[in-house]
Amino acid sequence: MALLQPTSLVFTVERQEPELIVPAKPTPHECKLLSDTDDQAGHRFQIRGLHIYRNNACMQGKDPVRVIREALAETLVFFYPFAGRLKEGRNRKVMVDCSGEGVLFIEGDVDVTLEDFGDSLHPPFPCFKELLYELPASIDLLNSPLLQIQVTRFKCGGFIFAHRFNHTMSDAVGLIQFMSTMGEMARGAVAPSIPPVWERHLLNARDPPLITCAHLEYDHDKAATGTIMPTDNLVHRSFFFGPTQISALKRSIPDNLRCSAFDILTACIWRCRTKALELGPDEDVRFICIVNARSKFNPPLPLGYYGNALGYPAVETTAAKLCQNPLEYAIKLVKEAKGKVTEEYMKSTADLMVIRGRPNVNTVRSLIVSDLSRARFREVDFGWGKAEFGGPASGEEVISFYIPSKNKEGKEGITVPVCLPAPLMDSFVKEINRMLKDDEATG
Repeated sequence: MALLQPTSLVFTVERQEPELIVPAKPTPHECKLLSDTDDQAGHRFQIRGLHIYRNNACMQGKDPVRVIREALAETLVFFYPFAGRLKEGRNRKVMVDCSGEGVLFIEGDVDVTLEDFGDSLHPPFPCFKELLYELPASIDLLNSPLLQIQVTRFKCGGFIFAHRFNHTMSDAVGLIQFMSTMGEMARGAVAPSIPPVWERHLLNARDPPLITCAHLEYDHDKAATGTIMPTDNLVHRSFFFGPTQISALKRSIPDNLRCSAFDILTACIWRCRTKALELGPDEDVRFICIVNARSKFNPPLPLGYYGNALGYPAVETTAAKLCQNPLEYAIKLVKEAKGKVTEEYMKSTADLMVIRGRPNVNTVRSLIVSDLSRARFREVDFGWGKAEFGGPASGEEVISFYIPSKNKEGKEGITVPVCLPAPLMDSFVKEINRMLKDDEATG
């Protein structure tokens, strides 16, 4: 089956006192506005993730904590807004006070080895709150560090680089640009290979703002009616989909239906999750696809742009239509959502934010998917080579991340963290197994 078993490993991290890492050189003290795409309600939260590295004999005598701490200070010279603090102005407009106060940094040691984590590295990670200790005073979105990093050394010589960042500042592409620059600095560079570009005005609303596209994702008219998934007794599980699993799913669709692995995997998860929720047949369900829109602009956004350039196109159907139709019905809806993002769509979204007061997407009975399979998290190299794992620490109630990974046999594939109430998770696992036809799709 595709279900990855969580490890039962328990440990405690011996931590040093938290410190603030400031830019290695003086930086401008100024106020920078975020874009109208950055500061929508759906970005006003913290994202947590980690990178796991093995011991590397070539780095003998090098301390990853010291190397990363120094690389962070050098990187902040170029990405100096990350050393500032968020402020909120009129009409909930968010801006960065580039104060140079610094990024929160914690050094830790743990008396376990990477091998103690088991054969497969995947969310949910054991004792994650130990690997990323969060000070209560640092959690608020405003007037708090915009980035926190904790480097925890294993006794085997490997280490974990855990992080928390404020989503209003960057999307995954921007975060990886920042981390890749840290890796370059750690390996001896004196400047980023891709200079950071602020230019947040490129994703601001027009003057005057005008909503020109349909934005089902921000329609909250139906949010107060129908089934709402309970948020208590939530369990986190991860599912691995390699070539074997994808091939098994493709056997259930017509040969002439052209679709990507993303399309068929998303259709499968959306359908199985909806069946597990046991909704009324006429209740509406939505799929929201997180799309990197950098290439949708003409000309494309600058290469070093590290702000949020995300669209959230949605499609809607009923629970009965989704669950009773063949899988290709869901696949066509997924493809329809992906195709909605254009430059005009992104401009219309920014205009909507200003006109409607920066709403969140409608998450009620929605599945949101963020495809990180090409995001290059594992490519971040501080001198110890590529990460064994890189990506989010867990899934969320309504968000599933697609994380590139290997299973215990070393096969490349996609790990998908899923978060559901315990009884619903059991149903979801059964539905996934039914679609994969168990014995045909093991491993």
